[in-house]
Amino acid sequence: MDDAHIFMRPQDIQSEIGNVLNFANELYTTFGLTYHLELSTRPEKDTIGTDEQWEKATTGLKNALDAFGYQYYINEGDGAFYGPKIDCHIRDALSRTWQCGTIQLDMALPERFELEYTEADGSKQRPVFIHRAIVGSLERFLGILIEHFAGKFPLWLSPRQVRILTVADRHLEIAKKTHHMLQEEGFECEIDDSMESISKKVRNAQVEQVNYILIIGDKEVKNQTINVRTRDNVVHGEMPLEPFIQTLLKEKREKSLTSLFKPKEAKN
Repeated sequence: MDDAHIFMRPQDIQSEIGNVLNFANELYTTFGLTYHLELSTRPEKDTIGTDEQWEKATTGLKNALDAFGYQYYINEGDGAFYGPKIDCHIRDALSRTWQCGTIQLDMALPERFELEYTEADGSKQRPVFIHRAIVGSLERFLGILIEHFAGKFPLWLSPRQVRILTVADRHLEIAKKTHHMLQEEGFECEIDDSMESISKKVRNAQVEQVNYILIIGDKEVKNQTINVRTRDNVVHGEMPLEPFIQTLLKEKREKSLTSLFKPKEAKN
């Protein structure tokens, strides 16, 4: 779990919660996930802390949510015994929701460990403690992502980014040079120089969700190009290797969720 803990002054609750919400938003939107937020308030029984502490903590969370400006719901009485909390529920491609992130105010541990800080006026004050997790269980989050993308990971997440297919053995030398250049730029790349037909090699790469499939045959060797298609069978055709690599680097750098290559326009 990506568990983290933040110690802060009570008057900093709103700003610190806002920072965590911004972090969560950046992470979820990077993966293309939508989400909603729930503010869970004080349970009816078996809680610690005074009414004043709970009121101040809940108001701080609510003010942070209002300032954040994202849709949220009130979940009455579902807070932890030690403080109110905000839960982040992400929505996957099948419209299922999963509670992953949580931001919990804890008034118990500072009391239990008798934590103190020195205020500007020299007085000793008790800090507030935040439990913070954004993705929750890492294995569970990865499982959600696999289903969300249906195995079709964007380039920057994909374990199979590029595969080079040779038409015949005589094209292997150029394929190896291409493979080396792509690996030098940090891409996961492999060569399929098997005896299968090109159509079968393409099909295998598509089934295995390889983002970009490069074909090298006589024409490509002669023109010093590669023939590019995607796992969705979008054919981009011949292009020089260097512009192809630069586009891939841009796609990876920007964490694009879709290919930056534009399909060729049909000829009249």
